[in-house]
Amino acid sequence: MERGERCDVCGEEFPFEEEVQKTIEGARRLGVWPEPLKLYRKLSRSGGSLVLRIPSDLEKQMHLDHHTTVAIAKAGNRIVVEIEKNKKT
Repeated sequence: MERGERCDVCGEEFPFEEEVQKTIEGARRLGVWPEPLKLYRKLSRSGGSLVLRIPSDLEKQMHLDHHTTVAIAKAGNRIVVEIEKNKKT
């Protein structure tokens, strides 16, 4: 049983983040929680910059288009790309 909070209006339950992480770690140990899907792509060059192409199925699932603004960050040896909500240029 996870600890959390319940909305008095709608009854929806919100578990605490540390409880969710414990559940995920337990499921991974049991082999029932898969690692996130990884897609492998080669980078392309356009002018003086590198380009990362996003597969069309992922584009459709995440409702991306050429107006979508993303944030790109370096985290150790990873590149993190996040969609900036409500920001389209």
